[in-house]
Amino acid sequence: MDSVRPGIGQTGFVQESVDGRARESNATPLSRADMSALDGVAAMLSNKPFALLTGAGISTDSGIPDYRGPAAPPRNPLTYQEFMGDPQLRRRYWARNHVGWAKMRSATPNTGHLAAAALERAGLLSGIVTQNVDRLHEAAGAENVLDLHGRFDQVLCTDCGTSYSRSFLAIILKELNPGFLDAVEAAGGVSAAPDADADLASEQLIAEFNVAKCPLCGGLLKPDFVFFGENVPKDRVARAFSMVDAAEALVVAGSSLTVLSGLRFAKKAAKDGKPVIIINRGETRGDSLATVKLELGVGETMSHLTRLLGARLA
Repeated sequence: MDSVRPGIGQTGFVQESVDGRARESNATPLSRADMSALDGVAAMLSNKPFALLTGAGISTDSGIPDYRGPAAPPRNPLTYQEFMGDPQLRRRYWARNHVGWAKMRSATPNTGHLAAAALERAGLLSGIVTQNVDRLHEAAGAENVLDLHGRFDQVLCTDCGTSYSRSFLAIILKELNPGFLDAVEAAGGVSAAPDADADLASEQLIAEFNVAKCPLCGGLLKPDFVFFGENVPKDRVARAFSMVDAAEALVVAGSSLTVLSGLRFAKKAAKDGKPVIIINRGETRGDSLATVKLELGVGETMSHLTRLLGARLA
């Protein structure tokens, strides 16, 4: 196993441009044809609760890159088996994660997250199922949110099961690695890796990084989200299905539906004869299931759809 291969991070870090600012929105105004299509979607969703399934595409305007968008480069994420089985890869992961966490906290909800929260407040949603771990739906004010793949702001001990906040772990890692962040900058700084990992310039600093153990039992700590190659907990899947079952339609926003964890909900809605609306730039694995497919940016589309549905409620 290659212990120094690039790109072993997970989603959840803010991607920065060369001048240190979060990536700006690439939203484009909706055309008349787009707005006409959205009028039809609003009519389809009017006076009926619908479930909202979101993916990485809803968070790109917050500076968090997606995995499979049209402009996304190839990804090579760390798997669950690699993280659990290879101490060198685990050290590399936590070193880069430590830097990434220091930069992540500038991520804030964008118009897509705010629109989803507004739809919830209006009583239009049976629930929000998100494939993201960034917690930006909650930061926008949404409450009935299922974090399907877990939460970036928590860490679990795989031995005793104790949960810790990622902020608490940041303090421990800083104490175990004094001067590490300053040394990273001195060695050439950090650039954003394609998979949203923090791409360190110094392999020596990675090799010298001290990994934290569980403060309670000394066990192995793992981010509280689902790695590639790891299964979503069954109770979480069941709750997501209940949100879809309680809805009369499903809106998919910013997901390629490439992995089964999201695709199965679109399949279930379509099988039950419910409208499936997909908002995503680029092809998705669920396009054949879609009643309506909108090749549009998520933020501006969700905002416009929220205004249309609000007007129908007024």
